[in-house]
Amino acid sequence: MVRCHLSALMGRDKLRISDVSRLTGLNRSTVTALYKETTTRLDLAAIDALCRLFRCPVGELFEYVPDADGVAS
Repeated sequence: MVRCHLSALMGRDKLRISDVSRLTGLNRSTVTALYKETTTRLDLAAIDALCRLFRCPVGELFEYVPDADGVAS
């Protein structure tokens, strides 16, 4: 499973979903889905916009966590 740390980054910088949407140009529903970790697909441009906003590498925004059985899904 891939975990998204958007909520932690937003908390660190005291940003709301609407702030991230406005500052990145991403659709609010895209930001909300990432925040709630319910998204199933993501555009490279969206990753780029978020990494630019938070001045972080991709690995700080996303993390791969193996499933409990150790098999990738």
